[in-house]
This record gives sequence, C-alpha cells and structure tokens, in this order.
Amino acid sequence: MTFFTSEYESKLDAKGRLVLPARIKAQLPEGDAELVIRRGFEPCLIIYPMVEFKKVFSKISGLNEFNEEYRALQRNFLAGIATVELDSNGRFLIPKNMLTYAQIEKEALLVGIGNKVEVWNPNVYEKHRIQDQSELSKLAAKYLNE
Repeated sequence: MTFFTSEYESKLDAKGRLVLPARIKAQLPEGDAELVIRRGFEPCLIIYPMVEFKKVFSKISGLNEFNEEYRALQRNFLAGIATVELDSNGRFLIPKNMLTYAQIEKEALLVGIGNKVEVWNPNVYEKHRIQDQSELSKLAAKYLNE
C-alpha cells in the first residue's frame, strides 16, 4: 500500500524533468516505475502510482456512458492525464501543457496526500493552504468525527 505524506521542494531540469524525492520513491510499489499524472481540480498536478490510478480509472470508466454528466466527467477527467516512467535516476518528464496548467516553471513543491502526490507551484500552493489553524481544526472535527 502506498502512503505519501509531507512536503518536498524540488526543481525541474532544463528538459522539464522532475526528480522524485527519495522518500516518495521509496513508497512506490516494488518494481513499478510507471506513474500517471493528471491535472488537479485546483491548479496543480496529481501523481499516482499506476496501481492507485487503476482504482480511480475503474470508478470513472464504470460510469454509465448514456448519462450526459458522466460522459462529461469521463471526457474531462481522462483527457487531462499522461502516463510517464521514472528513469534510472528517479526522474520523469512532465508534459509542457501540464506544467503550464499548474503554473510550474522551475520550482515545484510535492505534497504527499495519502495514495497520491500533488505537484504545485510553491506560490500557488500557499494560496490554497489553510492559514488559520482553527479553521483546520473545524474541518477535522467536521469530517474526522463522522
């Protein structure tokens, strides 16, 4: 089972490759160098190990194709993905259109959130973080006490 946590600063090289931090790489399933990147709902990218993305794909592809909203979800969700492989140095190439979507140029912040990793422009990430700890406490009480 994959379990990603914490925040990691990283830089893109001149070719648009990102080095996966060792702690994230260590959590990948053994021998699985294939990752799926998708555009996030916020202006970030989401990285899944293939085994985790297959779970999401199963849910999305299992929706009734005769329902207009389901088709719109499938179309927009699946059009925004790319499959990449880690090279021997733990790097992977992020497509330019995805870097543009997430406003990532050179600096990137990787955030582990359980079964996936978000990739953010550090400045954009700060705008989406909860700054007030009491607000975080209220959300935790609301959703973790169910």
